[in-house]
Amino acid sequence: MPPPVKGWRELASHFYAKHIKGVPKPPPVSPATAAFLSVLFTVIYVAPFYLSAATRPSPQLTRDAPSSIRARIRAVTFSCIVSVLLTVYVLYQFGNVSPADIFLLLGLWPVSLMDTARTMLLVVILFAGPLFENGIVDGELKGWIKGRGLYESLSSWMGYRNYVVGPVSEELIWRSLIIPLHVLARFSGKRIIFLTPLYFGIAHLHHLYEFRLTNPRTPLLLAVLRSLFQFTYTSLFGFFAAFVFLRTGNVYSTILVHSFCNWMGLPRFWGRVGVEPGEPIGPVGVRQGSEDKDRLQGKGIMWTVAYYAILVAGAIGFYWQLFPLTESTHGLPVVLIEE
Repeated sequence: MPPPVKGWRELASHFYAKHIKGVPKPPPVSPATAAFLSVLFTVIYVAPFYLSAATRPSPQLTRDAPSSIRARIRAVTFSCIVSVLLTVYVLYQFGNVSPADIFLLLGLWPVSLMDTARTMLLVVILFAGPLFENGIVDGELKGWIKGRGLYESLSSWMGYRNYVVGPVSEELIWRSLIIPLHVLARFSGKRIIFLTPLYFGIAHLHHLYEFRLTNPRTPLLLAVLRSLFQFTYTSLFGFFAAFVFLRTGNVYSTILVHSFCNWMGLPRFWGRVGVEPGEPIGPVGVRQGSEDKDRLQGKGIMWTVAYYAILVAGAIGFYWQLFPLTESTHGLPVVLIEE
């Protein structure tokens, strides 16, 4: 048993050590506030799509219509401005964060081109298989070098939305704004990585409603499964993007990674390379030209073997280089690995 406390000085010292010094200070931003603002930002981002006839999907107006895309871009811009102002106010007023540190927490400064290049290298390793298929097998490498694919992608409203506005606005909301709030709320690094992307995934569930409007003949079960699949892979990407943001403190890296992943799409996990998924391999009809014949017959089997070998090697390389290539002196103040 500890010795009895004697005298008023010892009693005061014992009381201070037990009830004052040993009690952790509350976080600058409460966990409830961080969660509330995360939900609020998600609602602010999605709700305007359904408040105006110009943005609201219908059987006559799909989300891919140019007029709808332009209206949604205006709505998203307004949502981002409101969310940024709210976040800066909370960080400054309640978190007592200086203006300079706000830029650091939001991942806006400093700009580290080396961190961005290393992160992009990591993602290129992961997509080594699809890059091999599209660039070498399908012969698109020359077009990439000339920048023709980039121009064609960004010259349409769909491309501008998918590769510019979408990545910038979504990474700003779900990484640059939401993650710092959770950092100041003293969430652990692992909880931030696996919690905050769920808001990002939930924000895409409204596509189920839009898909049902434009594809009414699709069975409800298939539409739900499609939406759940989309929620899964957007959340998986969110886990990685949150990890990168915490490790590098650089929102520009996550924006570029997001745009790159949108451009690449999901890798092929089955079938032969050189053939569109779902298309038959074999003899072609009389009316099909030589280009169709080459496309349907595909490449030799060794091209397919090489693709899947590179795909697996890329996944292993990604795992090995996940921490080394995201090492940075600008990371946010959280602990990801307990020593």
